[in-house]
Amino acid sequence: MTLSKQEMPNQSYLFETEQALNCEIEEQVMQLFASSSQASSIEEEIDEITNNFSQSFLSKSDPNTDIKLDSLVSNFSQSQIPIQPANFESYLKYLGNNVVAHSIHTSSPQFIGHMTSALPCFVRPVAKLMTAMNQNAVKIETAKALSFCEREALAMLHRLIYNFSDSFYAQHIQNNLSTLGILVSGGTVANITALWCARNAALGAKDEFGGVEKEGLAAALDFYGYKGAVIIGSELMHFSFDKAADLMGIGTHRLIKIPTDSNNRVDIQALRQAVVESRAQNLLIISVVGVAGTTDSGGVDSLFEIAEIAQEANVHFHVDAAWGGPLIFSQQHRHKLAGIEQADSVTIDGHKQLYLPMGIGMVFFRDPHKAGAIEKQASYTIRKGSFDLGKRALEGSRPGMALFLHAGLNLIGLKGYEFLIDEGIRKTQYMADRICTKPEFELLEEPDTNLLLYRYIPEPLRELVDKKQLTETENKLIDEFNERLQKTQRQIGRTFISRTTKTTTRFGKEIPIIALRAVLANPLTTEEDIDAVLNDQIQIASEIAWHFDC
Repeated sequence: MTLSKQEMPNQSYLFETEQALNCEIEEQVMQLFASSSQASSIEEEIDEITNNFSQSFLSKSDPNTDIKLDSLVSNFSQSQIPIQPANFESYLKYLGNNVVAHSIHTSSPQFIGHMTSALPCFVRPVAKLMTAMNQNAVKIETAKALSFCEREALAMLHRLIYNFSDSFYAQHIQNNLSTLGILVSGGTVANITALWCARNAALGAKDEFGGVEKEGLAAALDFYGYKGAVIIGSELMHFSFDKAADLMGIGTHRLIKIPTDSNNRVDIQALRQAVVESRAQNLLIISVVGVAGTTDSGGVDSLFEIAEIAQEANVHFHVDAAWGGPLIFSQQHRHKLAGIEQADSVTIDGHKQLYLPMGIGMVFFRDPHKAGAIEKQASYTIRKGSFDLGKRALEGSRPGMALFLHAGLNLIGLKGYEFLIDEGIRKTQYMADRICTKPEFELLEEPDTNLLLYRYIPEPLRELVDKKQLTETENKLIDEFNERLQKTQRQIGRTFISRTTKTTTRFGKEIPIIALRAVLANPLTTEEDIDAVLNDQIQIASEIAWHFDC
């Protein structure tokens, strides 16, 4: 096809325009990566805007906005990537109006319903430093000094748990054959990693058999003469153990959940019996699990007694202390974790009661060589005999989150964390006492740590609750009222309490009841804030009571 003389100038013009546009895009993109003064100027402008966003966000008092989810969803309906690079100011304005403005203010002193709290002031500048360095903690070639920094921080917490000798830590802290702990993205991965190590160690290579990691679970169980495998722990185990049972191929039906008592602690006799029965059925017990701080109520199992059961059966003992683990900092409360030092592995979350940003979980091992059961190598990244942290971990590439952990342990310190833990538990007891003085509420149990369960009692039913004369139908009405109260409080956004379902013995049988759930971990929360949250619930309840038929 031949172009006419009239068409040729137009074709040339379009080509020149496209070429100029491509040059402009190239220049814009390269500015994003350049280390020149022009790029620094762009970064400074963005910093100024985002700093204003941060300050405005953190200065808010309400935990939430009252925007409905349907309206929020409509703001995020775009499925096409913009063709041209967006203007910084317009994009940041979009973020401010649509994301920042309607994000949950988790550091609000009156946001006391979840395990997410205010962060110390050093976190934001350390985050900027971490991002600037952009280390990949999977291997020494991309995280040279950070790898040793991470091992040191993990050793500090390991010593707080196990308290071994100076010579032990001198031998293992920076020994590439030893793993005192693994830093992961959260408690779920930490728990899965612990059970992975336990399974592989129990079904390892022997004689001509290559072990479970090479031969698979069915072949490994058959080789060792087992008819199946189980994990045993409290019915209040975190749902990550369901994930672990699924991923390991044993099935969630092989996750044996033992009933708990009125204090949310596992029934020790029932646990002991489950171990006996599993062994009698020739089932491999991958691990017995103790919980140090249940997610719904903060209850702590009798770890010392569970340790005895595990030792007698010669099985792996894992403690999920994602929430309650930091009680080891407190001289006043660490006795509640007695027996944790006998655990073969322990999970602790840094983003909970170590007051670090989201994405920091840890699993610790009593035996520094236990994690060798899951070691993997790859010629292109993880080499045998190296200091590469990724060789004994589920996750591969990951950011240098160890900087936050190292900073927290040094800048807050042992006594600083002790103060934070003690204050959280003191304020929880204050809230429990206040609930007991108010006729509108019923305290469902005495707190073990700094989580609290209670419920609102509508006025027509209070006398029946006091006399313990509630019918099952009336109890369901209270459940419905508390669910509506919590949802309304969340939507209004002035204050926040979460809810859970607690199993309790009433009417001569076990029944589920809806409970309001308070988490008192925020250092900024005062007694006045606690009173304000309870008073807000009383006010909301009075407003919705007219529409509720008791």
